[in-house]
Amino acid sequence: MKIELAALYCVFACSSNVVDAFGVAPTTRLPMVRGGSSSLPMAKTSTEEKKDAKEEEKKKEAPPTNLGWNSHKAVEQIPDSLVRDGESGPEGNYPMRAKFEKMCREAQIKITKAIEEIDGSGVTFQEDCWVRENGGGGLSRVMSGGKVFEKAGVNLSVVYGSMPQEALAAATERGIDRGKGVKPGERVPFFACGLSSVMHPKNPMCPTMHFNYRYFETDGGVWWFGGGTDITPSYVDEDDMKHFHGTYKEVCDKHDPEFYDNFKSWADRYFVIQHRNETRGLGGIFFDDLNDRDPDTIFEFSKESLYSVVDAYGPIINKHKDDAFTDEQKQWQLVRRGRYVEFNLVYDRGTVFGLKTGGRIESILMSLPEQASWLYDFHPEEGTPEGDLIDACKFPRTWV
Repeated sequence: MKIELAALYCVFACSSNVVDAFGVAPTTRLPMVRGGSSSLPMAKTSTEEKKDAKEEEKKKEAPPTNLGWNSHKAVEQIPDSLVRDGESGPEGNYPMRAKFEKMCREAQIKITKAIEEIDGSGVTFQEDCWVRENGGGGLSRVMSGGKVFEKAGVNLSVVYGSMPQEALAAATERGIDRGKGVKPGERVPFFACGLSSVMHPKNPMCPTMHFNYRYFETDGGVWWFGGGTDITPSYVDEDDMKHFHGTYKEVCDKHDPEFYDNFKSWADRYFVIQHRNETRGLGGIFFDDLNDRDPDTIFEFSKESLYSVVDAYGPIINKHKDDAFTDEQKQWQLVRRGRYVEFNLVYDRGTVFGLKTGGRIESILMSLPEQASWLYDFHPEEGTPEGDLIDACKFPRTWV
């Protein structure tokens, strides 16, 4: 079954006896009274009135409890920065927020320019910018209908707000441990800035590529970095994998000799489609909750990793973009894209976080391919190129 994913509706619901699916408290109901009568409330004392006034003042100062699915306002003029000192949100490291956003913006321009040149069709990235009333916003660049790329997107997002503790658990490896001083049931004020991307080429010999690099803060000055770059081919090409993984091993080794082995293994564990018992692709690097050294040191590692995307991925696309392929190979690519969709909608930390915090839907679902396929009970034969990919996805290999 081949589907157009533009028509896919993702129903994401959660329930609680305290809040509804969007994190908003349900309407208060008066208690039912047997016998047709109830006691009227007692008049409040001056002490109680002062306490209530303080509570109301706290509510006014707090970040919004729900960012809102329609809280994004499109703007034609792109702001110089979406990070502004003194905006609503947790107290934190403003210089790092601004520096990380600047780095992401520069990388977004560099990467999209390189992808347009590789595509060579003259098709360019459509750019959309939006802001939120309480601070932050985003800048999306999406290209579709190119010669090489069916769909490619690079999204910048800056978010101020508060989130349910379950959203924080979804956003990090250590979960609600990052909600310093937060009581059970309370929302966690946060700041987040990140650049994320997915590239879906047309040719089944060209792999899909994904990256995400992000910086988080929660109330109380808790901060961490996360991210990574990974590759999802339909066919195994060992030279391609040596190049891709070798590029990131070189980056990692410059910053810490243990980074590559640790982050490669982390990627192999993270990108698992659990209900299939196989990985989404052939890995790369992945890290989260990184705050074990000076933040500027981790920033430089994140920056070099992000700026290495084109060097790691571009030569592979240039090598294969004109390869011949059969209808059967194209069908296999669509089946593997179906697996990609399954992981993103069920397990991906960024997707879950975006949906739980009222993110911009078009940006969240930008990662999905335009076309995918699900064949009933389809299993490739052992010894075939398709079977070799499945083996590599079930038993992660060492490439460098």
